Amino acid sequence: MQPDREIVLDLSRLLSRLFHATPTGVDRVEMAYARALLYQIPDQLSFAAVNIFGRYGRIPNDKALIFLDHIDNLWNGEISIPPKSIKKWQYISKIYGLMWPQSVPENNRSLRIFLQSSPHHLTNQKLMASILKKEKAKFICLLHDLIPISYPEYARPNGADLHIKRMNTVAQLADGVIANSYDTEKKFQDFLQKSEKNIPIVTAHLGVDIRHNSKLSKNIHPSLFETLNINEDRSVFIYISTIEPRKNHLLLLNIWRNLVTLYGDKTPYLVLVGRRGWENENIIDMLDRCPAMQKRVFEFSHLGDGQMQLWLKQSRALLMPSFAEGYGLPIAEAISLGVPVICSDIAAHREVGGIVPEYIDPIDGLGWQNAIIEYSRSNSERVEIQKKAMLKWQLPSWDAHITAVLQLADKL
Repeated sequence: MQPDREIVLDLSRLLSRLFHATPTGVDRVEMAYARALLYQIPDQLSFAAVNIFGRYGRIPNDKALIFLDHIDNLWNGEISIPPKSIKKWQYISKIYGLMWPQSVPENNRSLRIFLQSSPHHLTNQKLMASILKKEKAKFICLLHDLIPISYPEYARPNGADLHIKRMNTVAQLADGVIANSYDTEKKFQDFLQKSEKNIPIVTAHLGVDIRHNSKLSKNIHPSLFETLNINEDRSVFIYISTIEPRKNHLLLLNIWRNLVTLYGDKTPYLVLVGRRGWENENIIDMLDRCPAMQKRVFEFSHLGDGQMQLWLKQSRALLMPSFAEGYGLPIAEAISLGVPVICSDIAAHREVGGIVPEYIDPIDGLGWQNAIIEYSRSNSERVEIQKKAMLKWQLPSWDAHITAVLQLADKL
């Protein structure tokens, strides 16, 4: 990036998630942006945030680094949130004291760019406008998806209206947009046509941050087989996702109920990694009350990154039957670890997975069941086909993504 420019990265999302030891995909992206920018442009990077009181300001870099290390340690299970209310609020107060927003300094460079990698506070266009005015900055925003607008039936109540507000803020105020996929770019272009706006858009796939030291991971984290108390020759499939209707968990649960009826003790195992979301009563009822689920389907809501990657590597295949996605980062993570993928046949999945995964329509229950049976076999030909295809697959990197962001910043 040109030396006369300053990037101000918004950390509001991470600051708002102090009570959550398990990160969402959006959380991981904001952390990745911070780490990658610190590596690429340490002398041209500043941090800022809006706290829970609505106060905006700068975060000194030394304090931001302490905060980022703290969040990393929280995610990896090296520290935990105090369980008792008094100590919990002391913990929160300490972090908010560390991250209390400071005044915005004078601009010593010719161009300042406010960079936001999450949708945090985009519903408040007035606040965003005041931030940009205070910073005297251009605005670049990363778009994750337009799913609440395209598929309002999968959003929370009023989710579509809130997301329209976010996209209107981007349409009115952004000087440049980063899309995480060409599918997201296309949907935002369609949105812009309705608002008659023209904003430069660059598509840059999200990177993959994988810890490849499997021996170290096994020493630190319990293996998938130890946790389930099963032999290592048993087939275990894994799905990494928040439990919500859009993710189509119900398809897998119905399949597993049927597999238990057909195969009994020889049925493969299913591990669900992710917190319980919204509008999921039918899914939760099956998980909690269906007898067939009790010994073959296991749910884990709080896994650190290292343990999750170890379990992914030990699984027979990643399953992703979701109806809609903005990108599909777990697919890239699985392929980078050499793990086969069975996923729904949607544009975002094909974009990230290329020729590697097995693509199946998300409502083709029989097709999914047959694929799971086939992939559970130790000599599966379909597994071998994927392994060979992986040799031609290119790993998306955060370095390449951030380079695209900085190239867009140079053009403003």
